[in-house]
Amino acid sequence: MSERLERDGVDQRRSGLSRWCARALKSGNGTPLQPLAGDAGFRRYFRTGSRPSMIAVDSPPEFTDPQRFVAVADYLRRHGIHTPMVAAADTEQGFMLLEDLGDTQLFARLDGDSVAGLYGEVLNELLCLQQIPAQEDLFPLYSRELLLNEMRILPEWLAENMLGYRLEAADLALLEDTFALLLDSAEEQPRVLVHRDYHSRNLMLRDGERPGVVDFQDAVWGPVTYDLVSLLRDCYVRWPQDRVQRWALCYAVNAEVAGIMEAVPAQRFLRWFDWMGLQRHIKVLGLFPRLHLRDGKDSYLPYLPLVIRYALEVADRYPELRPFAEWFRSRLLPLLEHCHWYRDYRSAGDTDRQIYGVTQ
Repeated sequence: MSERLERDGVDQRRSGLSRWCARALKSGNGTPLQPLAGDAGFRRYFRTGSRPSMIAVDSPPEFTDPQRFVAVADYLRRHGIHTPMVAAADTEQGFMLLEDLGDTQLFARLDGDSVAGLYGEVLNELLCLQQIPAQEDLFPLYSRELLLNEMRILPEWLAENMLGYRLEAADLALLEDTFALLLDSAEEQPRVLVHRDYHSRNLMLRDGERPGVVDFQDAVWGPVTYDLVSLLRDCYVRWPQDRVQRWALCYAVNAEVAGIMEAVPAQRFLRWFDWMGLQRHIKVLGLFPRLHLRDGKDSYLPYLPLVIRYALEVADRYPELRPFAEWFRSRLLPLLEHCHWYRDYRSAGDTDRQIYGVTQ
């Protein structure tokens, strides 16, 4: 399909969404829609001109699952999580009207003075999320196969498609060995409800309310440390390692008290946490290039150095994972250094703390 046809199709969907919103809101022939920044998927978000303001969602059924979005939102709300209320939905067309949780992401409020209190709030919310009972028809298992396929995005989209690096048999064998270690660690962990993107840009803050949780539609049943490491080793903001470890271990104690998991030695929990983070960051190292190359979304590329830093710091820490770090540094890093968006991964996140007023 040509770019023009794609653009016309998008315009037609936006016009259709506007007319549908007008009927749902009983506001005449059309509702003005103000585009908002979307997520990394195919959905588009708009703020309506109504009072109170609502969020109109264009969720193309051929690429997304609007019916599941509505079902997950309802299930989480019924169990106390502050997801946006679905005011109206046409799942066949892929149109929805949601409660407007405002513009203030957790990311925008984080600094050296606020982080402890704010993380306390969203970690308490995570405890609530992880105590929600399983519903097999709604939350599929975060299976070994799914976790593996996520990591295989790195060799395809970062190494081959972005950097032009041709993977030989030895490269693939090393990667598969590393992936197997991470999968074994994930399978050791207690399983809970996993949001999959529980980080500072998917948590909304409004005074006097519990944190709002968005981008929840891909939730699964999986490892207990997944959402924890998504938050504490956020791809968009970095905190000192000693603080991250203290937060992680404090959460482990609270999870034990809440009955989410049985007590485990601190070092074992930190290993679960580190290795789960490496799995996620390997996925992201392929995902962000795919968003750039396939979907034309370039805004994620500047965060890749921070993701590289996370991945290599963890891999360097464990003898079993060091071959991956050595491979990445020798094969991919020299090619990455020529990318226009690249900056030294060893200091990635430090400058961001200065920009946002965050101190060590």
